[in-house]
Amino acid sequence: MKTPAKLGLLSSLYLSQGLPFGFFTQALPVLLRKQGMSLPAIGLAHLLALPWALKFLWAPAMDRYGSETWGRRRGYILPLQCLSAALLLSLALPAAGLDTTLLMAAVLGVNLLAATQDIATDGLAVDLLAPEERGWGNGIQVAAYRVGMIIGGGLMLAVFDAVGWRPTFLALGGLLLLATVPIGLYREPPSEPPPAQSLGLSWWLRRPGAGAWLALLVVYKAGEALATGMLRTFLVDSGLTLTDIGWMLGGVGFTAGLLGALLGGGLVVRLGRRRALLLFGVTQAGAVLLYALAARGTATLPLLTAVCAVEHVASGMATAAVFTAMMDACRPEHAATDYTVQASLVVLATGGAAAVSGFSANALGYSAHFALSAALCVAGTRFVALTFHPPRTVSPGAAPEVSP
Repeated sequence: MKTPAKLGLLSSLYLSQGLPFGFFTQALPVLLRKQGMSLPAIGLAHLLALPWALKFLWAPAMDRYGSETWGRRRGYILPLQCLSAALLLSLALPAAGLDTTLLMAAVLGVNLLAATQDIATDGLAVDLLAPEERGWGNGIQVAAYRVGMIIGGGLMLAVFDAVGWRPTFLALGGLLLLATVPIGLYREPPSEPPPAQSLGLSWWLRRPGAGAWLALLVVYKAGEALATGMLRTFLVDSGLTLTDIGWMLGGVGFTAGLLGALLGGGLVVRLGRRRALLLFGVTQAGAVLLYALAARGTATLPLLTAVCAVEHVASGMATAAVFTAMMDACRPEHAATDYTVQASLVVLATGGAAAVSGFSANALGYSAHFALSAALCVAGTRFVALTFHPPRTVSPGAAPEVSP
């Protein structure tokens, strides 16, 4: 399979994950704030993404068992995406509208399906991409996921504002079905599952350098997650309309996030993993600090739009770099499990930071909250400088290597 075809297939899969997740993480906080929900309650709603942090528990079984007819990875991805689309479409059925309890249950359900699909998708990505393709592959991954989030969050927020909840969920479900077509047409080559006894997580955790590397994954993106956990409520409280927020996230965020992910994916190959993480981490911290400065004065639409663009570029670059390094740390024969362990830690850290973001913003105010978040971004980048030695395994049975 040629590189453009690989990148096209992976783009459709990560776009599929971003569509519903974007609505529930970007549009939903705005709608809840418009209804008068408190900042701490909105922050705690991020805990509904818990399946993304716990997916490492069932990843080994998915690595070990798969369909011979449909494909080891495709056999999971295809039905899970169809179930996610069906759940989104079902939210358009109630004639009287959605109550908060039903919506929150749907958020949890879609997160469970998408997180499980992500295990197989990440395994497929590691299987497909050669080492020299991983920079661009992860750039495409982050870009497609962000495009999905922007369409599901920013664009669907504008649709919601214009025509209501029913067309919004019909559009979300329809887009997800459309994005399922490429994996439906793909024919996965047969592959042998790894031996069951080597799938234990304890083996991975005993790898040389694993402790410091896993700690780095916890701290690197947590500061940004603390900031963006309250970004949508900040925009609401700054007086922006739903259409303003939808345009900012859907138009500016789409373009800037795409540019940042592709730029980061391309540069990580030239700079090397360590230098890319350091440079992009500093850029990420500076972008978050701009939110603190904007919150100190009159937050006008042009100013917030400019800051939003910078933050999306910086975040896309940093995410592409850390995902590429995570892929390097995977054993080829256990790609889904190894990548999922790392991804779960990132989600656990970022989800926890987002969950407490409401308490921080409520106690400190938006400006001090964003300043604290920027300081945590600096601390995460400093940790890279001190500890960056991700474990790498080049082949089954080979001794782990340490990245330069």
